[in-house]
Amino acid sequence: MLGILVVVFAESGLLIGFFLPGDSLLFTTGLLVADGRYLHQPLWLVCLLVSVAAVAGDQFGYLFGRRVGPALFRRPNSRLFKQENLTKAQEFFAKYGARSIVLARFVPIVRTFTPIVAGASGMHYRTFVLYNVIGGTLWGTGVTVLGYFLGQVAFVKSNIELILIGIVVLSVVPIAVELLRARSRSRRS
Repeated sequence: MLGILVVVFAESGLLIGFFLPGDSLLFTTGLLVADGRYLHQPLWLVCLLVSVAAVAGDQFGYLFGRRVGPALFRRPNSRLFKQENLTKAQEFFAKYGARSIVLARFVPIVRTFTPIVAGASGMHYRTFVLYNVIGGTLWGTGVTVLGYFLGQVAFVKSNIELILIGIVVLSVVPIAVELLRARSRSRRS
């Protein structure tokens, strides 16, 4: 369980967490809680802990962005930090405003950079905290509960290994689509 919480925290607020499998991990966590063989904690506790880890990760990201963010906006690409990812999160943030804190939870990669952009852009802290708690709770609880209830379906329960492989494959699809789009755009220009 501790590993799940560390991944949720890292993906929510650490720059290096953008490649971690947030949605698929939470869904799988719900499946494993329903199965009862690997995770023995009650669903309510798992949802609470995951939500707290998600909110804490975004809090860290916001504070990091507040402190170091302006330098990140001026920094050229490096191995771990791609200006393109920060720019996408900044565009997402500009388009949706404070709601982006909630919406970004459901968009891989953007989820990692949005709290940093919110901090760097000086979003009012109380506004951030409110939307962070709402988003972290909806995402952490919603995706986990979905996995839990689907994990009780007989077909899913009897084919859990195949379902988990399918989840991993599906979680890679948005990244592959984005890579193909970026490649196509670079060819045109």
